[in-house]
Parts: sequence; structure tokens; C-alpha cells
Amino acid sequence: MSVACGMECVVMVGCMRWVWRRCTYIGADDSATWTSATPHEFDPVPRICRLILAVYEPDLHHPHFIPTLGFRPNPDWVVKRVTYEQTLGHAPPYLIYVDHDHKELVLAIRGLNLIKESDYKLLLDNKLGMQMFDGGYVHHGLLKSAIWLLNEEGETLKRLWLENGSNYDMVFAGHSLGSGVAALLTVIVVNHRNRLGGISRSKVRCYALAPARCMSLNLAVKYADVIYSVVLQDDFLPRTATPLEDIFKSIFCLPCLLFLVCLRDTFIPEGRKLRDPRRLYAPGRIYHIVERKFCRCGRYPPEVRTAIPVDGRFEHIVLSCNATSDHGIIWIEREADKALQRMKESSSETITTAPKVQKLDRLQTIEKEHKDALERAVSLNIPHAVTSDGEAAEDQVPEGPKSETESKDPLDTKSKSTGGRAKWDDVVEKLFKKKESGDVLLNRDSNAPE
Repeated sequence: MSVACGMECVVMVGCMRWVWRRCTYIGADDSATWTSATPHEFDPVPRICRLILAVYEPDLHHPHFIPTLGFRPNPDWVVKRVTYEQTLGHAPPYLIYVDHDHKELVLAIRGLNLIKESDYKLLLDNKLGMQMFDGGYVHHGLLKSAIWLLNEEGETLKRLWLENGSNYDMVFAGHSLGSGVAALLTVIVVNHRNRLGGISRSKVRCYALAPARCMSLNLAVKYADVIYSVVLQDDFLPRTATPLEDIFKSIFCLPCLLFLVCLRDTFIPEGRKLRDPRRLYAPGRIYHIVERKFCRCGRYPPEVRTAIPVDGRFEHIVLSCNATSDHGIIWIEREADKALQRMKESSSETITTAPKVQKLDRLQTIEKEHKDALERAVSLNIPHAVTSDGEAAEDQVPEGPKSETESKDPLDTKSKSTGGRAKWDDVVEKLFKKKESGDVLLNRDSNAPE
């Protein structure tokens, strides 16, 4: 009897300790060791947020969501706006905007619409390990959407870039569902720059706001020099490793789902998570906006931390009442703008004195952080990870035999006799089919399990 009581006490103490640790864990803990972002590198984020908000506006001449102060999109610079009726469910609505003030061509994609069946179809078109891509795994439905989008707007973007002297930056931006499409679209463009007139990699950028987990860890680190994810404090989506299709199947019981995911992940070793090549992550370099502290009421002046994390990449669910509200694009825009203004005010003394961190030094630091992250991924034996020199880990754990479905990569045409880089026509042929009329349709059976 005494032994049973002792065991019961041990179990109760263990459960209480787990509950205490989970309930006291806050979003700020994820980035406690990260460095602070500089005003120069974070400057585009509020502007990009407002361009994404412009996709939601029925009339840009009389906007409802975009703040009156600061940057406001010029309706005359909007080249194209595409609605659900025009995308036919292949992609979320988007707009193409030429920002002559900042010399940028922006393709902005809106987030998930809870009342649109087509958005759910994109999310549900995936299974764990279903789609290989560029040496890693990605979300199948979002990849299809990205390829359709580039196939639809590639010529328009190419024409605009050439018309503006090939000097403008190409920026892809999205929120929530759109962030996954934008991130994968960026990866495709970086590997097929000839599709946009031979644009250099340094002129391609992506801003993924409240990013969906859409690519494996090796790809998330590999493309951290062109993809920038922005996360507001406790946002649930970048932290939820559960496949997106399962999350939104349970959207009406989301708090219960998050608690169960939190409980399950507690018993999964960190090493096992890192060695699973099919596990998806938030893409690229991460900017974390922190505005709340433990056991404090209200919001504090926000600060922005940045890093290219390999291990500890938003792996813990935060049990917070703000987990869903921090996902909203309006809150992200507000807090990003406050954080940027605060950074500029704190560095206002640099007007009369030399800045503490020179712009050139910061660029070199960013490049070094990316190189160090790639090397750390290799040292941790992340599947398919390579260094900046293209060297892979020598003692990576073998993954075992793959099914025919898992081994198919829509960009892997190197097995053919040509032996060169994958051609765009081969990519389209694998994921799309053409009707006799010439219209391009999604091939729903491409890479689908039998």
C-alpha cells in the first residue's frame, strides 16, 4: 500500500511539474538567446503588411484596413488584382504592385479565408512525406499553388522587371496560407531565375507573415538568405508541427487540439524530431516580435529578435489566450510598425555619432549567420542538409527505403539523359495537364498515393 501511495505521489509531482512548465512557458522564451534586429533589415516589414492588407480591400481609393499614417499603397501602381473567381481555386487572391519609391515589384498573397472551400482544398492536398522537392519535403498543395501562380504570372513579372531596367527587387509576400505559397514560389524562382528574365538571387526576397510550416528543415535553413518569416509572440501556426490539413479539420476545437499536440510533443525526443526528414518547419530566417512578459498584464513596447535557428525552431506550443489573435495580419502590422518606430527612436543618436553596427558589418554578419546555420544543420545530421560549399554530413542516418510516391521530386529531372538543371516545362508537365483548348489544369493525380 505504501509503495502504491509513493508511486502515486511521484506521478502527481511529475504531472504538476509538467503543467507548471507548460503553463509558464511563453512565446518570448523561444527567442531569448537571439540577437536584436536592426531598423534597416526590419524596415520593409510594416510596408509589406500593408500591401497584403491591400488584397483584402474592396476599394484601394477608400481603404478600411490600412492605417492612415505612414505608407499607403498607391492605387495607380497596382498592376493587377486577382480574386477567387479568377484564380478558380488554384491560389488565394493576390495583387501585383510596382513600388517605384522603394524600387520593388511585389506579389502579395492573402491568408486563409475560413469560408472558402478552395482554400481548404489547398491545405488538405497533402500527406506526411507526400511531396519531395529540391532535396527535401514540402507541402504538396501549396507547392502546386506556387507553380500555378508562377506559370500564370511569370510573364507579367518578367515584363515589369525588364521594363524597369532590371534594377527592381522581386518581392513575394504572403500571410498564413499565402505565406506558404509565397515561400515555395520564392524557392522555385531562385532555382529557375530565367523564368523572370535572369534576375539575380540577391534581388529575390520573400516575407512570410505568420508563416505556415511548409518545408523540411534543410530547405528552411538553405533558403534563409531569401526568405524572412515574421512571427508575432505566441502565434500558434509556426509552432504547430501537426500537418496543416489536420489543424483546419479541427478548427472549431482548436484549443483542444493545441493542448493535445502540446502533450504529445512533450514525449517526443528533440533528436527524433530533427532526424525526421518529412517534418515541416516555418521557412527561412525568423523575426520574432515580442511584446508580452510572464505574469505581466497588457502589451509592452515590442522588440524584434532574429536568428536562423536549427534546433529549437519554434518547437513548443504556447498555451496562451493570444495564440490565435497573434496570427492576425492586422495585429502583426500594428506591432511591427510600433517595433520599427521604437528601433528608429532608440538609434536616433546615430544621426550625430557613428552607428554601433555599421550597415556593411551587419550584412556580413547576416551572411555569416546563414553559413553557420548551414554548418550546424550538417553537424546535427539533419537529413539532406548541406553546407554553403555543398558538402553533406558524412554520417547522416539512412532513411530506409522510400515509396515511389515519396521519391518523386517535381524538379528532379536529372535522372534523364540531359543531366542538367530541371527545365520549367518538365516541372509543369509533372504537376499540370493541358486540355485540348490549351488551358492548364492542376493534375490532381500527380504524386498522389494509390
